Amino acid sequence: MMALVGGLIALVLGIVGIVVWWRPFLEILMGVIPVILILGGALATYLGVGAMMDKKTVEIYDPIKKEFRREIDTIKQELKDMKDKTPSQS
Repeated sequence: MMALVGGLIALVLGIVGIVVWWRPFLEILMGVIPVILILGGALATYLGVGAMMDKKTVEIYDPIKKEFRREIDTIKQELKDMKDKTPSQS
């Protein structure tokens, strides 16, 4: 209940504060928006570069993965052939 009353008081004071200090509020807002845009752009660039590097890493290792898969399949086939050639002991 106290949180509700405190929240309502803060809401009313905030609205009154914006009305009374509208001009300073706009000046602060004009100063903060470019900073937010710079930080947001830097974060987006950082994440974009990271995603590109991850994609490039996958592209580098994908052919190697396929080559290893072929080698494993070949070895499996050779083992199967060897098992088929050896006489079973029953």
